Amino acid sequence: MKSHIIKYISKICLGGILLVGASCSDFLDEQDPSNLTPESFYTIPDHAEAAIASVYADARFFGDGAGIFSSNWQLLEAPTGTSTTETAQNSDLNNLYSLTWDGSTGHILNWWTGIYKLIAQTNLVLDKVPAITPMDDAQKSRILGEARFFRAWAYFYAVRLWGDVPLTLTPQSAASEDFFPSRTPQAEVYAQIVEDLQAAETAGLPWTDESGRISTAAAKALLSKVYLTMAGFPLNRGAEYYQLAATKSKEIIDNAGPIDLFETYGEIHDESLGNTVEHIFSLQYNNLVAANPMGNMFPNFKPVSYRGPSGTGSTVPTTEFYNSYEEGDLRTVDREGYFYTSYYTNGSGELFDLGAPYIFKHFNVTANGTFGVPGTAQDNLNVPMIRYAEVLLIFAEAQNEVAGPDTETVAALTRIRDRAGLTTPDVGGFNQASFREAVWKERWHELAYEGKTWFDMVRLRKVYNETTDGFDDFVGHVNLSSDVALQEKHLLFPLGTQEMINNPNLTPQNPGY
Repeated sequence: MKSHIIKYISKICLGGILLVGASCSDFLDEQDPSNLTPESFYTIPDHAEAAIASVYADARFFGDGAGIFSSNWQLLEAPTGTSTTETAQNSDLNNLYSLTWDGSTGHILNWWTGIYKLIAQTNLVLDKVPAITPMDDAQKSRILGEARFFRAWAYFYAVRLWGDVPLTLTPQSAASEDFFPSRTPQAEVYAQIVEDLQAAETAGLPWTDESGRISTAAAKALLSKVYLTMAGFPLNRGAEYYQLAATKSKEIIDNAGPIDLFETYGEIHDESLGNTVEHIFSLQYNNLVAANPMGNMFPNFKPVSYRGPSGTGSTVPTTEFYNSYEEGDLRTVDREGYFYTSYYTNGSGELFDLGAPYIFKHFNVTANGTFGVPGTAQDNLNVPMIRYAEVLLIFAEAQNEVAGPDTETVAALTRIRDRAGLTTPDVGGFNQASFREAVWKERWHELAYEGKTWFDMVRLRKVYNETTDGFDDFVGHVNLSSDVALQEKHLLFPLGTQEMINNPNLTPQNPGY
């Protein structure tokens, strides 16, 4: 996918070069070729490819900046209580950590804008590409399937963040009848998400795609995740949807092919292994277009990379969460698991102690350097959205809710724990309740700092307690990162104040704001 984006940028540049050869009078007589409209643009297959490349690019709003020392993705991490900040220089980010956000918090506004920009682009693709003729049917089907996936992905974030949200499925303009849409009930939004993903999984996409484009496995994995969410709060669809989640995730497990767990944790953040093995769906990053956006996990002003003393430390693990991993868990091994407590001076020099644990899961050794090997300064590491580890945990959780622990569910959990160097009881060592909490706990520790924990808290109405090693009710749980208790209102984020001023049909505001 990275090469596709560059390809279409190059075509735009070439168009500018060709204009230079035209005479002045010709240029004045001709219609401005850069003044494109959807009607004049969507006419040939290359236009469809350029449009879907724009969809992939728009999905990277996830990593865009959110003020000083902050990024959009921190909206999903700061409220969980598993991280804290070393800088505290961004007031919006501080509000997320202290659970005091409101309708003017920058991260919330950025997510709304990013999501609906992505939805608008997918709606254009889905509306305009079907009429392009001539165009290869398989190419057209693939592009439409990719657009359906991303529209579902965007709405899945929106409905979990805000609850009832406007559901727009066609291109909008100021003349559109529903240019100021009302909020659609969550159940209808979820129904559209499912419909889009079912279309994507039958669109003839390859099972996996090492270029980073959406695959059939990605559509099935996201659909299994949607079903799991629908089974829990707030829809509470229960057993039927746990069964759907188990069945859909099992389709991937039974037909994995090249999909598997990496043998080591280092391979998960090896840029040369992007879009392979464990990585089912990732946001694509290439330094020529957009570099990996997870730098706010670097420790504050410590020389862990080729940059020397730098980094913001605005998302760092709490000591309590780091210490909650079981003794001997390989995920906590310095510079080998998901954390590091020491690194090489300026990325490649002598080892020095960091004084605290930091997040290693998104650290690019190639770009930043390792002992005796200077970094390339080119951070091309993708950001994982769905890994095979999550699919195994979806299956284990969902199937347990349907029929209790059995050989297959315990085997799925065991695969995750085996890689961590941990022992797992056999089937007889669990009942349904104990296995449920074992899977939840594994989700907290395996999927940490991937933008998933907050949504687990919301759908389960439960939060992992690092002190008791158990689970508290969401409402009343005290985040140790801030010593502040979660409230009922925190189950949803507020709509942006300015958005509600611009569109009065968005009322009412979410409760408590």
